[in-house]
Amino acid sequence: MLGLAVTTHLYPRLAAESHGAGRLTKIRAQAVSGRSCRAVAERLGLPERLRAAAPPEAASSLEGLIRTERVLASVIEAVIGACYLEFGFVRTSVAVVEAFEPEIEQALISPADFKSALQELLARRGAVVRYDVVAEDGPPHDRTFAVSASVGGEEVARGSGRSKKDAEQAAAFAALDVLER
Repeated sequence: MLGLAVTTHLYPRLAAESHGAGRLTKIRAQAVSGRSCRAVAERLGLPERLRAAAPPEAASSLEGLIRTERVLASVIEAVIGACYLEFGFVRTSVAVVEAFEPEIEQALISPADFKSALQELLARRGAVVRYDVVAEDGPPHDRTFAVSASVGGEEVARGSGRSKKDAEQAAAFAALDVLER
């Protein structure tokens, strides 16, 4: 439901025939990413609502859970699904686009697919990038990953993030900075 609502909103704005379906796909993916879902959940006050609704015996584990991107993304998607079942596609779609508007606009202004940008740069040079997780810190519900980006067997840069995917994007961003100097 989330992806469909955002795609339905973006398609006429981007004219996929002229911009290419690949660009639409990348912008939609960024707009509905786990990071975006977490931001929307926090903006809508879902962590506070979960705290208020949780039984007292769940309070200790709840705090760790509602700080994680994956949990908040799952909760916002479940809320969207419940709204769809109750109110149908049209009403829910309008609400989804309104709630995700800042994330949609950010994805349009500044697409954050540094891995693709790095891959394209290296392809022009006849090289490829390899990502390796070099460290994991924290408990499973609050983990931070460090990733190395290597080209030709040489480490070019490192990045960290709350997920392996985010850490790879951070490493790609740092590698682009090094390689484009």
